[in-house]
Amino acid sequence: MYCNNKEDKEDLFQDIVLQLWRAYPSFKGESKVTTWMYRIAINNAITRLRKESRKEKFSPLDEEAFHIAADDNYMDEQLGLMYEAIKKLSEVERAITMLYMEDCSYKEMAEILGLSESNIGFKLNKIKSRLKTLVNAE
Repeated sequence: MYCNNKEDKEDLFQDIVLQLWRAYPSFKGESKVTTWMYRIAINNAITRLRKESRKEKFSPLDEEAFHIAADDNYMDEQLGLMYEAIKKLSEVERAITMLYMEDCSYKEMAEILGLSESNIGFKLNKIKSRLKTLVNAE
């Protein structure tokens, strides 16, 4: 969701693991470990996405951005369209989508993202509707 190719995904994973390692001494136990880990992962992914979007503003899009991991043969056409639609969502919407796909409860999503459960529900319904529109448009 946050990366266009396998190498970028591996780099992001390494960045997240490194950040978890560095931040562990400051973990206070005020939330579940998984909540804390998700928050670090999402923050790292969003930071990376922002850096990449600044770079891409002035560089042409390459074909690989439209065919995510095509050489891996693990995605069918519909899944590829869904990932392209997810890329068009805002950062918060992507984070909610990722957590939803990880089967997190509304309560867990709210804790991780610092939103209310009702706001998560509202945003998730809006996201589903928007994704349906985006996928059907392509």
